[in-house]
This record gives sequence, structure tokens and C-alpha cells, in this order.
Amino acid sequence: MTGRSRRGVKFPHNNKHASGSSEGRRASFSDVSEEGSPSKAKPSGTLEDIEEKTPTPAEQQQSEYEKKKANFITRTFWTFVMIGGFFAALFMGHVYILVIITAVQIVSFKEVIAIANVPSRARDLQSTKSLNWYWLATTMYFLYGESVVYYLKHIVLVDKVLLPLATHHRFISFILYVFGFVFFVGSLKTGHLKFQFSQFAWTHMALFLIVVQAHFIMNNVLEGMIWFFLPAALVITNDIFAYICGITFGRTQLIKLSPKKTVEGFVGAWIMTVLFGIVLTNILLRSKYFICPATNLGANIFTGLDCDPNPVFVPRTYSTPQLFFLPPNYTLSITMSPMQIHTFFWASFASLIAPFGGFFASGLKRTFKIKDFGDSIPGHGGMTDRMDCQFIMGLFAYIYYHTFIAFKRSSATHVLEIAIMELTTDEQVEVVKGMLKYLTNQGVVKAETPALFDKILEANMQL
Repeated sequence: MTGRSRRGVKFPHNNKHASGSSEGRRASFSDVSEEGSPSKAKPSGTLEDIEEKTPTPAEQQQSEYEKKKANFITRTFWTFVMIGGFFAALFMGHVYILVIITAVQIVSFKEVIAIANVPSRARDLQSTKSLNWYWLATTMYFLYGESVVYYLKHIVLVDKVLLPLATHHRFISFILYVFGFVFFVGSLKTGHLKFQFSQFAWTHMALFLIVVQAHFIMNNVLEGMIWFFLPAALVITNDIFAYICGITFGRTQLIKLSPKKTVEGFVGAWIMTVLFGIVLTNILLRSKYFICPATNLGANIFTGLDCDPNPVFVPRTYSTPQLFFLPPNYTLSITMSPMQIHTFFWASFASLIAPFGGFFASGLKRTFKIKDFGDSIPGHGGMTDRMDCQFIMGLFAYIYYHTFIAFKRSSATHVLEIAIMELTTDEQVEVVKGMLKYLTNQGVVKAETPALFDKILEANMQL
């Protein structure tokens, strides 16, 4: 009976505490009735006495309008800042563009890694974060070194200090990676293995999708500014026209990951991007600053560059064959550069394939239930939100250029690389002697130059 009677006992303060009311707190010595015994708390006022001021629909609408207005102003301001900074760097020279690309890939890597880095702090695994930055530094050292050795042979291969770093660059990079791998294995902790291996895979995915692809964009800059600017401009143009066409006559949903994307906007943006790309290419090929490789890193839009143009930039006349419905000896012809034909395929990729890089990023954000990758750019979200399509487009431009456009021929830097990296010192001396004899016969150098070179070698041997 005692147990049953307890079931009927009720504790008012417990019920009130569970309901979240201020009356549900425990009685204290300050809550004493006039009779001197503890009693229920007597609040000075009741809920009925408090006038809750709920905003009217008009006030709510005004508040939403103010928020949208402030966001629009911030977004517009930083849009012009980014556009101005981009074109300023573009005109100032290749080095400034390379610096921007480096900053973009570092910030994007930081944003992607930060998504999965929060649990590492909760699990007291600080080494995970440090190791992520070590992987980044090691990968950038390898990729940057590859570009420097390939494009700046005439500087690196004749420097006594840089030559060993260039000839053993890949081995040094491998050793650096091995050090990180050993440190990772040594930092594994029982109970956290699944998490740590997930972080390992996540970091390498970020390195591949961001850092490696950004490396190819840097190579595009060194091949010629047009190979960087044109694909970037095509992606931006497609994004703009996809928005305009979508809000104008978009009806059919394109993909569930991005509900606002429509088939009509997708197709309309493709057509407009192709037309814009052909016109932009016609403008860019008139400037050697854009079409020449970066042989002089100090060049800018005002000093320009000088080179023999790639044949793809030279206009050609294309004529139709003799057709049965045309008069005899009559053909249709058009004069244009082959690059404008290639631009059609570049614009098609920027419109039909590159947007899937954005869809991939949308799916990633939905997985982690976040709106943006970060807040690196006020009003625009994170850097990754703006660059998600650019990475895959830059990689496509690099592969397409080296497959269909690059003018393959031996160069002085290529011959110099072979002579330095594949010949012994005695063989290199023989090559120099042979070149001096050839130049003497051609009248380029004086007849006594080969003999003078032999005397210099003998003097050095005696020393």
C-alpha cells in the first residue's frame, strides 16, 4: 500500500520545472510566506501581465527587406572588388595571377578540411590538423617544383644551387611524403582508428580535387594568359546566363541537388556561352600578351610579350566543297582562326560539364548540412563556393591544350635539359665544342673561339 500511495504523490515543482516555467524552481529561503514557511514561489507578475509585442506582417516584411538589401549591397560591393582585383592582377603580369591562384587553393583547401576538422578537436587529436597542412605543403612543393623545372629550365638548370634541387626534385618530394606517412601511422590511437583513416582519405581527396587541379591552372598561365583567362571567363559567363535564362523562362527542374537549376536555363546558357566565347577569342588573339608563353615573368599588359604565334591563332579561310545545289565553281567560305573552332568545344564543356562540379559541391554541402563552405568572401560564402566549377574547367583546358593545340617542337630549353640531366660532364664539353665549331663555320663566332675554349678548359684542369 505504501508503494501504491507513493504513486499517487505529486510534486508540483517537478512538473513546473519540466514545463520550463520560472515557477518550477525549488523553494528557497527567499520564497517564504508571511506565515514563515516555505511556499510556492509567488512571482511578481504573470504571463498575462507581460505584453508580448509580436511583429506585424508589415514589420516582418520590412525586416526581411532590410536583410535582403544589406546582403545585396555587401554582395555587389565584393563582386566589384573581386572583378577589379582580378583584372588588375591580369594586367600586371603572370606572377600576380600565380599568387592569386596560390591563395585560392590554400583558402579552398582550408574550407574543405575545416568541415571535418571539428571532430578532431573534440577527440583531442591535434596532430590531425597539423598533418593536414603538412600534406598541403608537401603537395605544393612537388607540384610547384614540377612547373618551375618544366617552364623555367633556362633559369634553374644553369644555377649551381638550384640544379641539385631540380635534378632530384621528385625524390625529395617522395621523401617528404614518406615522413608525413610515417608520422600519420605513428599518431594512430586505439579507439579513433576509423576516424583517423577517414581524415586521411578526406585530406587526400581535398588535395586531388583542389590543389592538383589548381596546379594545372597555374601551368595554363605559364603556357599563355589566354589558356587561363578564356576558360575562367567561359565558366563565369555560363553562370551568369544560366541565372538570367533560368529566371526568364525556366520551368523544368534539371537536378534535385540544385532545385533552382532548370533545363531551359542550362540550354540557354550553353548557347549564349558559345556565342560569347567566339567573340572573346577573336578579341584576345589580337594581343600577344595573351597568346604568348610566359618567357618573361616581368612582362605586363603595357610591355607585352613577343613570340611566333601558335598556328591555331592564325586566321584561315575555310571553304565548302562543290555542292550539287550551288552554281558551278561556287563555294561558301569563311575566314576565322582555328582557335575559334576550339572555343566551341571549350564553351560546351564550360556549359554542359563544368556545372557538375558545382552540383558535386552542392551534394557535399547537403551531406554536412551546411549552406556555404565558409565566409571567406562577404556576401558570397566561401572561396570554394565560387571556384567549384573553375577547378575542373582548368584541368580540362590543360589536357585539351596539350592534346589538340600545343605546338610540339624541340626548343633550346628542352635540348639544354637533356644535355644537363642525361649527359656526363665530358659529354657536355664535347657538345659545347661541337656547337662552337658549327657556329664558327656559320660565321657566328670568331675562328679563334674554339681554341680559346680549349685553353680555358686546360687552365681549369690544372687548377
